Amino acid sequence: MLHPNDIQHRFYFVERAVRLAAQAASAEPGLPRELRNCLELMDKHVDDAREILQAAEEARVRKLVRDLDLLAERAKRICNYIPTLSGQMKGAVSHMHSQIQELKRDMSV
Repeated sequence: MLHPNDIQHRFYFVERAVRLAAQAASAEPGLPRELRNCLELMDKHVDDAREILQAAEEARVRKLVRDLDLLAERAKRICNYIPTLSGQMKGAVSHMHSQIQELKRDMSV
């Protein structure tokens, strides 16, 4: 597993990507409820992450990353099935998904 400081550094990019997706969602007219709920849950996980990362408990960090990964996969799948979503929304979700994938790969979760 990466050093805790490296994880926190990588997580900064994940957090930023989640916040950008949440911003894009708030500007998206007619956003499907399932996607909105997914992004809100991710936003909450990112809020909780600071405490989890500070504790540096490997099992909790791995669970957090797995949970974020599942939610990002779901958000991306929803975006792929809704052709009326804006390019900005789809791009934000895609970027968020890729950031989580990179963190996951770096941690070898």
